[in-house]
Amino acid sequence: MSETRQPRHSLRRLVLNPLILFTLFLFPSVTRAQNSQDDDVLRVNTDLVVLNVTVTDAQGNYVHGLKAADFKIFEDGREQSPDTITGFNVEETPFAAVLLLDTSGSMESRLTLARSAAIRFLDGLRDEDVAAIYRFDAKIELVQEFSPGRDLPQMAYSIRAKGMTALNDAIRRAAIDLSRREEKRHAIIVLSDGMDNFSKASASKALESALAVGATIYTVDMSATEGNASRDHQNAMALREFASKSGGRYVASAGGQAMRDAFKGIVSELGNQYTISYRPSNHTRDGRWRAIDIKLSRPNLNARTRKGYHAPKD
Repeated sequence: MSETRQPRHSLRRLVLNPLILFTLFLFPSVTRAQNSQDDDVLRVNTDLVVLNVTVTDAQGNYVHGLKAADFKIFEDGREQSPDTITGFNVEETPFAAVLLLDTSGSMESRLTLARSAAIRFLDGLRDEDVAAIYRFDAKIELVQEFSPGRDLPQMAYSIRAKGMTALNDAIRRAAIDLSRREEKRHAIIVLSDGMDNFSKASASKALESALAVGATIYTVDMSATEGNASRDHQNAMALREFASKSGGRYVASAGGQAMRDAFKGIVSELGNQYTISYRPSNHTRDGRWRAIDIKLSRPNLNARTRKGYHAPKD
């Protein structure tokens, strides 16, 4: 598929429905708050925790047909009673995704490949999925609002790489946008070399914002196309951290078939997850980090989800 493909149809705006029932019963509600550094973050203000869980077998194939009783949730090492599970969904549920395209100066030699990668992701969306696109350097700019469109807007082809990199702020912006969506599954796709040097938000605050809205982060390391080992290793670690702690995947690919397969896998994964909601047995509202672990009743299966969350705080 040519990277210079032109749009086939105009983009459509979606009319957002109120999030009342979804927010109350299926997803953590969020508020925006100011911390001591004036860092705008999202915080969970409900005791409901939502997990999107990917289950695979030893060969990496998605496993279907599991029931709620097959999952055991552990929080800080303590098993949660089955009675705490309030929701269990196994359908191929539509998702809302935000695609973040790094257009900073460090991406100058990689921008064409990044656009091609964005096309690969959009190509894989199903009819019921929607995606928004942002470009970011020192500032964050909307390229496409949430839409089922499968092509990059025309303006994406005139973008030039320049300036500093505000990756953390871009992830935080994506989380805020996703907090307004009614889909049960949220994802943030990052196409970047991982070199943040301009954000107001720290990496931990960006991750906290994504976790607060139940967003899974998938990171594509564009620095894999070049060989500055010392710099790329540090940046790759930042991208790995976002993906690992949110239950997503880190992809390092120089393009070609490997990249096509990676994006096909990401879209397939988002449509084949188990969504589990539960109310933790620990009711202490202290704002502390709580580690989550999932164990399955069937052997030789792997469950991947977010690593934890910050408890609500009064």
